[in-house]
Amino acid sequence: MTTSSSLRTVATGLLGATLLAGVTAIATAQTDHHGLTQADQISWGPVPTLPAGAQGAVLEGQPSAAGPFTMRLKFPANYRIPPHWHPAVERVTVLSGALYMGMGEKFDAGASQALKVGGLAIMPARSPHFAWTRDETVVQLHGTGPWGITYLNPDEDPRKQ
Repeated sequence: MTTSSSLRTVATGLLGATLLAGVTAIATAQTDHHGLTQADQISWGPVPTLPAGAQGAVLEGQPSAAGPFTMRLKFPANYRIPPHWHPAVERVTVLSGALYMGMGEKFDAGASQALKVGGLAIMPARSPHFAWTRDETVVQLHGTGPWGITYLNPDEDPRKQ
């Protein structure tokens, strides 16, 4: 993939560092022993690394630190995530709704595929992709930190708006 130096600049904000401290503390404790988290016990919070409207919760680990983590993301209807990449492999499972995903450096809804409930997407590190929703959608993301997101068009980075 050929990119300019501005596209290679790794975004500095990390999702785990910006979510609610209480959720992170609970998640960290669960990595030391058996733990259960019921869906109605999840504390959702805003996700400054994503466009406005997304809600997130870290369930395990700390995305800003080295090691495995698990988080949930909730997207409203008609939500759009511009083309971006992550520094490590991304694994996304749809828990409700449908996440429309496409590969590439340009957002093209027509070139995306619907990932339905139970579906799994695995994207290699630094692989440009984008996503959008028609209805409210909840996904679970598994990865290895430190985690980050780099938007291909820096003007679409919500941290700069």
